[in-house]
Amino acid sequence: MKISKLFAAIVISAGFAGAAHAAGTCPIKEPVRFGVEPYESSQRIIPVYTDLAKLIGKKLGCQVQLFVATSYNAEIEAMRNKKLEIGEFGPLGYVLAHQVAKAEAVATFIGEDNKPATYTASIVTWPGSGIATIAQVKGQTFAYSDPASTSGHLFPAYGLSKNGIDPDKGVKAVYAGSHTASFEALRNHKVAAGELNSEEISSAKLHNEYDEKAFVTLWKSDPIPNDPLAVRGDLPPAFKAKVAQVLSSLDFKELPEADQKFLAANTTPQLKTIAQNDAAYNVIRALVSTLKIDLTKL
Repeated sequence: MKISKLFAAIVISAGFAGAAHAAGTCPIKEPVRFGVEPYESSQRIIPVYTDLAKLIGKKLGCQVQLFVATSYNAEIEAMRNKKLEIGEFGPLGYVLAHQVAKAEAVATFIGEDNKPATYTASIVTWPGSGIATIAQVKGQTFAYSDPASTSGHLFPAYGLSKNGIDPDKGVKAVYAGSHTASFEALRNHKVAAGELNSEEISSAKLHNEYDEKAFVTLWKSDPIPNDPLAVRGDLPPAFKAKVAQVLSSLDFKELPEADQKFLAANTTPQLKTIAQNDAAYNVIRALVSTLKIDLTKL
């Protein structure tokens, strides 16, 4: 990964997102920087996560500055180079961030059963594509979202591999850049097949952009652990403990209604977070091992 190019790909939201707080209450040098991967378009993410950063800042007693990365690897590189203290990573991105950037999962989004939420990946096509089975995807154009995406690359690659298709050479891969971009490529018939995860479907429904009849599901994954909220591991232990406590007890109902609708569609309908740990992502590591993926080359 080329660090200079990846840092250049970081988009910085306007100003500090932290709420006002008493001088001297933040235990580390401010601002506390909060990174988010581009799982949705920046124009949708930035307003919501700016408010979320303010909420985190209020509870931490620190100014929190939001960074929305334009690639999954850019966020990992930012934490590796100590440009981020907190980050929301995709599960695969987190596994790499834990490996190279000292990221430590401390929280995630809560599911309907009051346990950590899960989501699913799928491989889909559209009516009229000429594809009726997953075997027929071989040789066709195929939309992945990002090389370091869990549901946008790792699991679809596994689904193809399980069905006898080389996920790299057996399809004409197109990396759309985000789940939204992958969805749009499928919806507008720019590719013959591609990835579509359950969260993107929920988001598209929220924006009245999803027509169930417009897609044909060829393969669907088992449940995947949802995005972890992580803290950089080399920070002072007392601050890490405080961050863990804050991130694992967020109530998104404290945010504006529009933010709640976005987060309900993209993270959890329960609008809350819960404690999480690194071991929860061993299922991702196992799949990486099965597919013999070198994370450092993503």
